Amino acid sequence: MASAPQSSGVSKKKVECFYDVLSPYSGIGFEIICRYRSLWNLDLHFRPVFFMGILKAIGSQPPAMLPKKGDYILKDIIRMGKYCQVPINLPKDFVNSVVVKGSLPAMRFITAVDIAEPQFLESVSRELWMRLWSRDEDIVQPESILAAAEKAGLPSGKSQELLKMSTSPEVKNRLKETTDEALKFGAFGVPCFVIQTDGQPQLFFGSDRVELLGNVLGEKWLGPVPTSSKL
Repeated sequence: MASAPQSSGVSKKKVECFYDVLSPYSGIGFEIICRYRSLWNLDLHFRPVFFMGILKAIGSQPPAMLPKKGDYILKDIIRMGKYCQVPINLPKDFVNSVVVKGSLPAMRFITAVDIAEPQFLESVSRELWMRLWSRDEDIVQPESILAAAEKAGLPSGKSQELLKMSTSPEVKNRLKETTDEALKFGAFGVPCFVIQTDGQPQLFFGSDRVELLGNVLGEKWLGPVPTSSKL
């Protein structure tokens, strides 16, 4: 990845990124905010949540399952992937892969990583997202989760420990607490980003709102791919 000059600001700006690998837009927003991490001098915090839990709490359902909107979203995902240089290939059996299987085991594993091995949180999250949205592979079976962890650089023994840990009350409670926290900020979907301005939280929803987030932070937007790097 080509190096880029950092923001002129001295203190880092805290940004919380709430996401679920089940959401294709989460992966897009995840990559964009990572690309701007050094450019905008961000103190970036990844906050894994359970997307279906958010929808249940607000009495909604997966956007792709809504008439008309679903048809549009499936086309929009492909366009956004190309524009943002994030490799997306829709799952062949979309309903089974996304709606039926969901992401709960994956997000619990990611939460376990966040608790015990946070240095791998970014890479594990990315690999699980890539399995579903780039390679049309399973993300809920134990062997699938372990394969993603291995690709992300986690040692095999540690991955096995984290997989076992992912079913513990500690992990289940942490994922629920983070999801509830996102809801308290006003989240109704993912990805969403939260910053603090004048001691008050501001929430930005969607992978297409990083530009607005930067504007509020006083930073310059250089497009979704501010360097020449590609995934």
